Amino acid sequence: MKTAFEDYNKIVDSIPASIHKEVEMEMAVSNRIYELMQEKGLSKAEFARSIGKRPCEVTKWLSGQHNFTLATLAMLSSFFGQPIISVQ
Repeated sequence: MKTAFEDYNKIVDSIPASIHKEVEMEMAVSNRIYELMQEKGLSKAEFARSIGKRPCEVTKWLSGQHNFTLATLAMLSSFFGQPIISVQ
């Protein structure tokens, strides 16, 4: 008998490597933003207010499901005084 876990693995295995990488990178960016917020002691609401955004937008960023523009990443890097991403 087939298990749900086997079906799940089959579905996951069918996802292209580029999509896996994209999700990995999205999560890394959201984790980095969260880490920098924590270092500055900022709540989502405080952070949003500081950068002129709505708290719901910050929530989306932290969910790992936001497609960041280079302009937004540059703005965030400037705000935190540290890079959000590094390009090698």
